[in-house]
Amino acid sequence: MKIVVLDGYTENPGDLSWSGLQELGELKVYDRCPQELVAERIGDAQIIITNKTVITEAILEQCPKIKYIGVLATGYNVIDIAAAKSRGIIVTNIPSYGTDAVSQFAIALLLELCHHVGAHSDSVKRGDWSNCKDFCYWNYPLLELAGKTMGIIGFGKIGRRTAQIAEALGMNILALEPGKIAQEYLSATIRQVSLEELLQNSDVISLHCPLFPETMGIINQNTLKQMKDGVMIINTSRGPLIVEKDLRDALITGKVAGAAVDVVSTEPITMDNPLYDAPNIIITPHIAWAPKEARQRLMDIAVDNLRAYIQGSPTNIVS
Repeated sequence: MKIVVLDGYTENPGDLSWSGLQELGELKVYDRCPQELVAERIGDAQIIITNKTVITEAILEQCPKIKYIGVLATGYNVIDIAAAKSRGIIVTNIPSYGTDAVSQFAIALLLELCHHVGAHSDSVKRGDWSNCKDFCYWNYPLLELAGKTMGIIGFGKIGRRTAQIAEALGMNILALEPGKIAQEYLSATIRQVSLEELLQNSDVISLHCPLFPETMGIINQNTLKQMKDGVMIINTSRGPLIVEKDLRDALITGKVAGAAVDVVSTEPITMDNPLYDAPNIIITPHIAWAPKEARQRLMDIAVDNLRAYIQGSPTNIVS
C-alpha cells in the first residue's frame, strides 16, 4: 500500500518521526507540494496524507486509486468532501490534538493585547527605561481582565478549554454554539447566549468555530457595529471567519481596541492583506497548533486513524 504525505514539513520539521506511518505501508514524504504537482506526486497511491494542500475533484479524477485521505488538522475544508464521498473515499481528520495548545495560545494573545509585554520589553532594550525620569512607565493602556466578559464563538473542546482559562482569570463567559450546550459545561459565569447577545455584551470575542458557509465572514461590518466600543477580537481558528477589510476599518476608527489573529484569509499572508499594517493588531504565523507536544499527538492520532481504516473500522470520518 502506497502512502504519500504531501506537505509534511510543518507537522514534522525534523523533531518527530514518520515511523508510525512507515509501518503501515510504502511511505513517501514531501515537505511541501505546489498545487500544480499534487496529482503527479499522488500518482497511483491509495493513501494520501495532507495538511493544507488542497485536494479538489479534478485531482480525485486524475488519481482514481485514492481510497483514503487523512487530514493532518482538525479543519478539513481543503478537501472536496462531496467529491470524495461520491467516490467512496474515506476522509478523516484529527479532532482533538490541539485543545490545550490552541486555548493556551488564544489566552496568550489576549494577555499580550492587555499588557503589550513584547513592546515594553523592546522599549526597555532600546534604553527607554534607563532614560526615564520615573521608576516606571507604560506606552500602551494596560487592561485588567477580572470582571470582563469574553464571548466565545464555537464552544467545542477548544472553546470550552479557553473558557476555563478565562474563567480562572475572573472573566465571565458568553458561549455561542448551534446546538444546546450540555449543562456540565455551563456555570454561574458561563452562559449560552445568542449571537446578538454575545456581540452586544462581550469585552473580548474569541473565535473557535469551524469554517462553514454559515460562519464565513461572521465578523463583518454588520456584526462589528453591534459590538461594544473598544472590544478586542481574537482569532485562532480560520482566517475567513473575519472580513479583514471590515476589521481593519474598525481598528482604524477605534471601534475595535485591539485584535490578535493567528490565521488570515490567505496563508502565508500577502503584503496587501488589509490587516497587514492595521493599527493595534497582533498577527502570528498560524502557530497556535504547533507546540511539539500537540504535533506529537497529531502524529499519533493520524497513525491510529490510518491503522483503524486498514483494519476495517475507520474513525474520525468526515466524508
